[in-house]
Amino acid sequence: MIQVTIFENQAKEYTAFRCMGHAGYAVSGEDIVCAAVSALVINAINSVEQLVSDGFDLNTEQECGLIDFSLRDGYSPESLLLIQSLVLGLQGIQKNYGTEYMTLIFKEV
Repeated sequence: MIQVTIFENQAKEYTAFRCMGHAGYAVSGEDIVCAAVSALVINAINSVEQLVSDGFDLNTEQECGLIDFSLRDGYSPESLLLIQSLVLGLQGIQKNYGTEYMTLIFKEV
């Protein structure tokens, strides 16, 4: 199962996320849930980097499926919007495929 944790600050802004695991919906290479989550997450990171140029910290470990992303101080409203868009897409995946393959958790930091 993929577990995605979205971190929000006291202002209710999504400023970081951690994605970990593999969906297990199908065999590797045919897992559409894993592919969809990966595409959304990588697109959000690339969009912050290429379109907004805000600073962020990123840690990845391919074997366990870890992607750990957090915006640095001084982030823009545009970066927040991109992360909100990521959350919207992930909520859609969870709604369509259930929590057996992906869970979305929100934590205040």
